[in-house]
Amino acid sequence: MWTQYEKERNFLDITYLKHGNERQKKAYAVLEELLIMDKLQKYHPILVGTIPIEIDIESSDIDILCEVYELGSFSDYLQKQFGEYPRFFVLEKERDARKYVVAKFRYDGFDFEIYGQDIPTIHQNGYRHMVIEHRILKLLGSAFRNNVIRYKKQGLKTEHAFAKLLNLKGDAYHEMLELEYLSDEELISRFLK
Repeated sequence: MWTQYEKERNFLDITYLKHGNERQKKAYAVLEELLIMDKLQKYHPILVGTIPIEIDIESSDIDILCEVYELGSFSDYLQKQFGEYPRFFVLEKERDARKYVVAKFRYDGFDFEIYGQDIPTIHQNGYRHMVIEHRILKLLGSAFRNNVIRYKKQGLKTEHAFAKLLNLKGDAYHEMLELEYLSDEELISRFLK
């Protein structure tokens, strides 16, 4: 079931980028030129990260999540589709006892990162983080957004910038995920004091 915020901006369909800011429009053009979402379609790709929610900075990359159950085949497929692009590499990694694939390359001024994991993309942490971050940005307004961007320009990762501004303790990635279960009213009362 989609939240109110996912309905406002359907993150499963990248066409919202066509009507966004200049960087979103450029990202959309590059994604279309590469046909990347079409090439990854059978893996249920979702564009995630900072560009969709307009907190990207110049160095922000284009992150795409994929649902993958055969990591080796996926690695080979990524090599075949994108291996010709500058700085391409693909690795199999493990985090929290779960294996995944990450491929990176550069194209037309953007760094790309494609992640493949054996979880439906809407349940992967990258998507979940983006959705809660989007909700918080909508609820806390432009001053909060500007502070996130300021911290990112100072070198903080996105989740760490949110955690610092929200005064969250502990692991920023985990703490952000805990917020997704709070209602808008609970978020507002907790963070707008």
